[in-house]
Amino acid sequence: MPPPELAEPGPGAPPPPASGRPLRLPVAAALAVAAGAALLLALPPYDLWWLAPAGVALLAAAVHRRRLRSGFGLGFLAGLVLFYPLLRWTGIAAGWLPWALLATMQAAVLGLTGLAAAWLSPLIDRRRALWPLLTGLVWVADEALRDRAPFGGFPWGRLAFSQGDAPSLRLAVWAGAPLVTFAVAAAGGALVALAWRSWRRPAMLPVAGFAAAAAVLIGGPAAVPLAEPGGATRTVAIVQGNVPRLGLDFNAQRRAVLDNHVTATRLLAADVAAGRQPKPDLVVWPENSSDIDPLRNTDAAEEIAAAAQAIGVPILVGTVLRTDKPADIKNAGLLWMPLTGPDLSQTYVKQHPVPFAEYMPMRSVARLVSDKVDLVRNMLPGDHPGVIDTGALTVGDVICFEVAYDGIVRDTVAGGAQILAVQTNNATFDEGEARQQLAMVRLRAVEHGLDSLMVSTVGVSAFVDTAGGVHGGTSFNTAEVVVHKMSTGRTRTLATRSGIWPELIAVGLTVIALTGAALLRRRRMADITGDNKSVEES
Repeated sequence: MPPPELAEPGPGAPPPPASGRPLRLPVAAALAVAAGAALLLALPPYDLWWLAPAGVALLAAAVHRRRLRSGFGLGFLAGLVLFYPLLRWTGIAAGWLPWALLATMQAAVLGLTGLAAAWLSPLIDRRRALWPLLTGLVWVADEALRDRAPFGGFPWGRLAFSQGDAPSLRLAVWAGAPLVTFAVAAAGGALVALAWRSWRRPAMLPVAGFAAAAAVLIGGPAAVPLAEPGGATRTVAIVQGNVPRLGLDFNAQRRAVLDNHVTATRLLAADVAAGRQPKPDLVVWPENSSDIDPLRNTDAAEEIAAAAQAIGVPILVGTVLRTDKPADIKNAGLLWMPLTGPDLSQTYVKQHPVPFAEYMPMRSVARLVSDKVDLVRNMLPGDHPGVIDTGALTVGDVICFEVAYDGIVRDTVAGGAQILAVQTNNATFDEGEARQQLAMVRLRAVEHGLDSLMVSTVGVSAFVDTAGGVHGGTSFNTAEVVVHKMSTGRTRTLATRSGIWPELIAVGLTVIALTGAALLRRRRMADITGDNKSVEES
């Protein structure tokens, strides 16, 4: 899909308010494409994290001193290059149209980032030292918008999620994903200021200053202390049962998935009895491990009960709960006790269903376009965080894409979680999507100082420590069981305690900066008008 018109106004149009001239448009467009490619390669599964500040710098250079329409168009172009390949897994099961709509919407928000950066050009020209700060603020504001709109937002592709192996990941312990994004984007601002100053008007002191700022922002976070794991340890097992791919109808497929997880758990019980594995305190199954509602289906309940009795400890089951309305369902984590069965008081219902996949926004309007919208069932959202008391430990449960949302994870941790568990189902996506999700779990573990796990039907499943280190990572499309000791410390990091405030402050400062640029632009326009009037009078 082509980007909006990038051409600059022709002769006779008023000059841009910022001083100097922007880069030539073909050069700027090439930089925007390179920016999108660099941002893509910084994210999983490529994990070239050091390209993230480079991508920010390339886009900042492309839009500097441009008119607003061109700033938006260049940001949109970079967004297309980034989001179409990044989100290609959304089209595996749903087809090309949802993929195109989602990627285009995400690119449009990045277009607003390009527009905002172009708008701030007068401030940057007036005080070049502001470039790193303003770039960092604009990117935090961009992600704050993408996290919330439209339809509740879709935070995929955040700069913070590209930093799993970078020193900047450690900043999450202070102020979460917004601070990590700010540092990466500010480093990009320092790099573009360094390049711009070196090229246009080289001066030793400013060049050295920007180089030092970039180095500190990129490498300095290595000195940030992390939350130390403490308290008792508990042994947790994750079961990745795998999903049959061919030869089964829908109902048989659901039963086969359940059987796979039951079988893997019973094999684990045999290994425990033989002394080959330590006995876990908890077993965690992934999202959709029982797509058959065990509260309404006796056969499914008997299978899960047999697995729980065999292992002798609670199982956190990912299941789909039916309601009295056939079209309405709930995506839930349900604690199944080995002796008493399901503990309905310890059930978590997913709070943030995915629009167009788990529910259909504006269904009556969408039905006018296609009758296939009724194939999407109506997943009802839960109304409380996933804090589940298993007896041995308290689990903070989030389901699938919810790990991308700052507030959902933070509320779960603040509710008393001792470990964080992410139940997910990647069977209709690919390994790239699974690794993107694991990167989010790594950030959350550092952010909240909690040992964490991700368990998937098909992979990737893994445990993550409070430094973001991955343990026991599984392969994709395999059946595996991993047992690991997890700390149940209740450390509360500064990020957990500060909540949404760092992001709100950054957005507020962005608004102040945009207002300041508006005043400066008005003053410059008034000066230009006054000069023209003086020339005419003379």
